[in-house]
Amino acid sequence: MQVTDADYADVVEWRRDLHAHPELQFEVHRTAAFVAQKLTEFGCDEVVTGIGKTGVVGVIRGQKQASGRVIGLRADMDALPIEEETGAPWASKTKGVMHACGHDGHTAILLGAARELARSRAFDGTAVVIFQPAEEGGGGGKAMVEDGLMDRFAINEVYAMHTEPGLPIGQFMTASGPLAASADGFRIRIDGKGAHGASPHVSVDPLVVGANILLALQTIVSRNVHPRQCAVVTVGWMAGGKAGNVIPQTAEMGGTTRTFDPATRDLMEKRITDIATHVATAYGATATVTYKHMFPPVVNHGKQTAFAVDVARSLVGDDKVNGTMEPLMGSEDFAFMLEARPGNIMLIGNGNGPSVHEAGYDFNDAAISYGVAYFRALVERGLPLA
Repeated sequence: MQVTDADYADVVEWRRDLHAHPELQFEVHRTAAFVAQKLTEFGCDEVVTGIGKTGVVGVIRGQKQASGRVIGLRADMDALPIEEETGAPWASKTKGVMHACGHDGHTAILLGAARELARSRAFDGTAVVIFQPAEEGGGGGKAMVEDGLMDRFAINEVYAMHTEPGLPIGQFMTASGPLAASADGFRIRIDGKGAHGASPHVSVDPLVVGANILLALQTIVSRNVHPRQCAVVTVGWMAGGKAGNVIPQTAEMGGTTRTFDPATRDLMEKRITDIATHVATAYGATATVTYKHMFPPVVNHGKQTAFAVDVARSLVGDDKVNGTMEPLMGSEDFAFMLEARPGNIMLIGNGNGPSVHEAGYDFNDAAISYGVAYFRALVERGLPLA
């Protein structure tokens, strides 16, 4: 895969430095400065900061420009609000914040690939390396697209990768079509009538109303969604009242929904709103629903997915690449970039260990060489020299 020991050691050092200094959402100022400095050192033709608030873009022009084509490669930079429990020497130095989703690895890998592409320039066209903030709930992908990323840099196709714990090192998997679900959030406020705990008959108990709404929401998937469609409704929290002898005036709950199909996504919003308002009315209370569309589903494009699978197989062999994996119910805001341009996101093996978003998770440095080689090959095979 043509990644030297010295190059590998460099990328590991970058990855561990990034891991030790995690930053949240758009506040990735140190990380973005680190990335911009490295891209400048590599000799990128352009290094642009501040795309989508704190995103960084590097432009690398190949030996030839006859094709006029541009391939984008994207990595995410932000961390999560989790207290790290890995015990690693490079563990987070920032209390309550850690890289628990592999973005330190994604960023370091793309830096490694950018260095190799800038050295060789063995392609006909342009490679654009994209370092995105705020993937974890902040909509950084959307912010970069809305800031003119695709048009400004004339990107034709865009590719990304994501670590996958449980998949062996040196293996890849992806699929054409829906790969990850949409993610939407909802909040329900219930207004009832408070009372002394000894006089429930004069109250309209919002906690009882909330409990019935919560149970009724569980029927949406089983009784409203078509059996061939996938959907999830999760109520993640419920709150109301502070004293055991007081029936509160109000209660609230919130959660998320996950879908792949646009019609099913709209159905989820309608049914959550209908159920909450009508159940509340039945008990003499009122319910106000706030529903937020956050991330669309990740939909890989057929031609680009076939190409990405072929590239991965050229590196590790047919038996180590699954091109027809089952979709995941998690979300990824690379979806916004795939709505703007055709492309693919590939999962790369992280080996056994804790899952992402767990306090004990750490990116496996053994995956670095595979990731660097994959990103480089996407450009060199996608923009071949004549």
